[in-house]
Amino acid sequence: MQSSRKQVIKPDYLNHRQRIRQKYQKSGLNNWHDYEILELMLTYAIPRKDTKPVAKALLKKFKSIRNVLDAEIEELKKINGIGANAGMLINLLKDVVSLYLLESLLEQENVISSPKAVYNYLQASLRGAKDEIFKVIFLNTANRPVKAETIHVGTVNKAVVYPRKVVEYALKNKAVSVILAHNHPGGSLTASEEDKNITQVLIKALGTVDVNVLDHIIIGTEGYFSFKEHRLI
Repeated sequence: MQSSRKQVIKPDYLNHRQRIRQKYQKSGLNNWHDYEILELMLTYAIPRKDTKPVAKALLKKFKSIRNVLDAEIEELKKINGIGANAGMLINLLKDVVSLYLLESLLEQENVISSPKAVYNYLQASLRGAKDEIFKVIFLNTANRPVKAETIHVGTVNKAVVYPRKVVEYALKNKAVSVILAHNHPGGSLTASEEDKNITQVLIKALGTVDVNVLDHIIIGTEGYFSFKEHRLI
């Protein structure tokens, strides 16, 4: 007596996953829709589900891939289909992008002649952060970045951004100049009085060790504010 074998029918999304992966291998992301990019990315964190509806839901809520990458994991998990693994993958990709841009920045010979690398790194590392983050980029005599340090996480004011700490980092990195930077989580691109005060405090403190402040850049939701461009330095 022969045993009958049931035919196993694979879910349609498995064939679709194979097709979009082959499409990427063949031509990269050229002429892809945003939801297709997210859809492909999510296949590596959501093994047994069609990721197209999840990708479209992400874009409906967050409007763009950049906003998706900037989102906090708890906000991402509010989307049906996004669990801890998918949320962590999205956050990881954002951090990898920041590291990539930091390495690109540190390879620049002179940031004065290539300021875009500075703004790209700061946008990637500060935009979308829930808390205020104060960073300093330290430069050598050729205006080449040698290090980027996070000085403080939390409300930025002269009481918590200790000038001595910034001076110590400057001496440690043998810096002759610095670029100050922090974000406004609320999105504002206006320098507050506190922003102006801490800038002046740091200019004076760093001046005691002959370190020049080239700029103070504020990162908002849709752009940046430069103290130098607005002639505040």
